Amino acid sequence: MEFSSFLFTLLLFSLNISPLTSLVSAHGTNHEDFLKCLSYQMNHNTVESKVIHTSKDSSFFSILDSSIQNPRFSVSETPKPVSIITPVKASDVQTVIRCARLHGIHVRTRSAGHCYEGLSYIAYNKPFVVIDMRNLRSISLDVDNRTGWVQTGATAGELYYEIGKITKTLAFPAGIHPTVGVGGQFSGGGYGTLLRKYGLAADNIIDALVVDASGRILDRQAMGEEYFWAIRGGGGSSFGVILSWKIKLVDVPSTITVFKVKKTSNKEAVRIVNKWQYVADKVPDDLFIRTTLERSNKNAVHALFTGLYLGPANNLLALMEEKFPELGLETEGCKEMSWVESVLWFADFHKGESLGVLTNRERTSQSFKGKDDFVQEPIPEAAIQELWRRLDVPEARLAKIILTPFGGKMSEIAEHETPFPHREGNLYEIQYVSYWSEEEDKNITGTNKYLKWVDSVYEHMTPYVSKSPRGAYVNFMDMDLGMYLGKKKTKYEEGKSWGVKYFKNNFERLVRVKTSVDPTDFFCDEQSIPLLNKVT
Repeated sequence: MEFSSFLFTLLLFSLNISPLTSLVSAHGTNHEDFLKCLSYQMNHNTVESKVIHTSKDSSFFSILDSSIQNPRFSVSETPKPVSIITPVKASDVQTVIRCARLHGIHVRTRSAGHCYEGLSYIAYNKPFVVIDMRNLRSISLDVDNRTGWVQTGATAGELYYEIGKITKTLAFPAGIHPTVGVGGQFSGGGYGTLLRKYGLAADNIIDALVVDASGRILDRQAMGEEYFWAIRGGGGSSFGVILSWKIKLVDVPSTITVFKVKKTSNKEAVRIVNKWQYVADKVPDDLFIRTTLERSNKNAVHALFTGLYLGPANNLLALMEEKFPELGLETEGCKEMSWVESVLWFADFHKGESLGVLTNRERTSQSFKGKDDFVQEPIPEAAIQELWRRLDVPEARLAKIILTPFGGKMSEIAEHETPFPHREGNLYEIQYVSYWSEEEDKNITGTNKYLKWVDSVYEHMTPYVSKSPRGAYVNFMDMDLGMYLGKKKTKYEEGKSWGVKYFKNNFERLVRVKTSVDPTDFFCDEQSIPLLNKVT
């Protein structure tokens, strides 16, 4: 079932989603028994008081809100957990899973709270607890062997900081935004400026520790290759609670070059974006050029070309003159720096900021809604012009349309090697994101115009993007693609309708793994991988 952002919002209200008070009263006994189970199993009152947080605690709502990175899900109407668990060691997670299964409590796991649809801290029409991994965030790097263990409560920024402290010639190919947690990001794929050189974060994971539905801690050898395959791109929340990843660090030169070129003329910008489509996925894989269409100071539309080159500026300039002279990159527009400094630069930190800012976990103040597509043939110049026009309206004053080039390593990895299938044949991924102020969320009718804008752009792009299925990236989760409603279909039939968009042919394999490792469907959400032919 597929429907618009606006209709999805209306659906939640029509379902009369229960707020915290009614959930607690309706399921109070289960929750009380669950808490007693936790207390008995943990059997250490001092730590327990720091781990278990209920709505009676003064810190409950501050802990809940601190990692809600899309404020549209922090409004009073949003369902709230009956408790939040902040484990301090792996056995705490095991205890939560065992007690939750015993007493019928649903579980959500939150790394840093960036899920596009809030499903790491929201469940609809069922009592649930949030396992917030914030205290499990240690990072241990082995530079000699070019590996590291990263707990899933850590953010990408914290990982980059630890790498940058000890080396200028190693990196990790994860996302651009430093506050995103590694738990959800890596389990869904995870990409940034190094994707054309080294692929996804998930492509560079070599081991993991997972708590399964029985409460066991499993490493790669214990879980088996099928289970390990599924959590590296299939979304970890369908299969267990991932405690930590073992990553493979990658080589980068000590000097890299970044650049930013802005085009404000409509005619020139559209022409250069059109040319970008023909070169960005074909240039050497040392070069990454992302294109963003957005508004300047909430006013005129512009195109921004942002790039990273694994090498010195003089080599970059020669390459650009050969492959993409239309952009007009000049020496003054290039900046040489280390890879970890480029992380700060791409995240728009002010010049001179210390690496320590990468460890900040601040909460965003902007709400958003996003959708995405994969483009397999250059879209007509007239379609680019129409995207430009659609940004030049009041409801798009903070919106962005982001074009991320593929090719390089992304085309070398087969579709079936990890659950992320969008590989060879895709020129770029395009994302449509609308932003608005948190204050506007107090009036639902006021925010509908932003949701409708995203829907309209998505609809406009229908003829130009991947088909049968129309692809989507699971880390840019979109509930408009469908959600489990349990109406005249099995859960498998419902889940397949959006599952093939995220995973293409890998969906069936994910279903088989899910059915094998979690046969009771304990780890589930509104878009999770279903069991084979299970009725909702």
